[in-house]
Amino acid sequence: MDLFQQLFTDYTLRTVALGAATLGAVSGALGTYAVLRRQSLLGDAISHAALPGIALAFLLTGSKLPLVLMLGAALAGWLATLLVMAVTNMTRVKYDSALGLMLSVFFGFGLVLLTFIQKLPNANQAGLDTFLFGQAAALVQRDVVTMAGLGGVALLAMGCFWKEFKLLSFDAEFGKSLGFPIRWLDVGLTTLLVIAIVIGLQTVGVVLMSAMIIAPPAAARQWTDRLGLMVILSMVFGALAGVSGALLSAGTTNLPTGPTIVLCVSIVVIGSMLLAPNRGLIWRWLRDRRSGRRLRLEAVLLDLYALAAQHDHRDHPHAEAVLDAMNPHMGPTRRKLQALAERGFIRPVEPAQWALTPGGIAEAERLLRSRDGGEGEREKGREGEDR
Repeated sequence: MDLFQQLFTDYTLRTVALGAATLGAVSGALGTYAVLRRQSLLGDAISHAALPGIALAFLLTGSKLPLVLMLGAALAGWLATLLVMAVTNMTRVKYDSALGLMLSVFFGFGLVLLTFIQKLPNANQAGLDTFLFGQAAALVQRDVVTMAGLGGVALLAMGCFWKEFKLLSFDAEFGKSLGFPIRWLDVGLTTLLVIAIVIGLQTVGVVLMSAMIIAPPAAARQWTDRLGLMVILSMVFGALAGVSGALLSAGTTNLPTGPTIVLCVSIVVIGSMLLAPNRGLIWRWLRDRRSGRRLRLEAVLLDLYALAAQHDHRDHPHAEAVLDAMNPHMGPTRRKLQALAERGFIRPVEPAQWALTPGGIAEAERLLRSRDGGEGEREKGREGEDR
């Protein structure tokens, strides 16, 4: 509770938390398109490609102002994406190979520049190496204002071109047939993604920034099939992870903020993969178990109906041992018979003797009709394929 109160009273903690929340919200919103377009590696490539831009911006201006360094990072990341597009369109190199090539070349060039800068005699170069892994604790109000301004512009542009970016993400070929400038929309969306990445380099660094682009949308995708809701959830998850990481880092000695934020967003992803009602692994396991139990009950009911069909009366009782022999792979049928009796489909006649009720007969006939109908539809489908 004391740490939560400090979130509103302590200047440093409040600044770091606001910066991390801004980063999480912006990167989560724009990263949604990267995840939906299966371009998750693009965020990793842009973040690594931004490093030489930071170094060159410092060498040319001698300034470490956040806006100057972000501008250099944005230009370098944008150039890397344009080179990826050019290599993909003009050669036979695949998209993922081009991304990996640009990532390694730009990142290696950036490390060379950082090594050169560190050997300069002036003291103003100190601290540039923190862009590798981030230094969120060094954020000041000016940095947060810059991040919020650039992020707000990116989100505003995303809102203005919402329909166009949605069409680009789901059916670019259809959009091209309608006359939309798909190539320029692709460049514009990539530019917004570059902005989302560069505003977070000082917080989590070039190495871990890709996680902030990928993880919040990946978690949000588990909860919904709607783009608008996915963007909102991704922003919430990203901001929540940013604030949680800042609080945990402030409350623990020698715990870096950037990696802690990434760990928090990873926990959100794992929790979503387990607990989301539509795609969560736990709910899927429960549904499969419930479905398997239902199918086993239906199998016992149909077996009892098949036995009763051999007699003049459908309510003719049959021994439990016979049903056990008909379903050896399911084990004893006692509990399944009791469950069917609770539902009113069968009734006990004698010890270990069971008979169908009128409701059970109707249910068995309904199951047979539904299965026969399904088989008929599949047969028609096969005939259509043969024709």
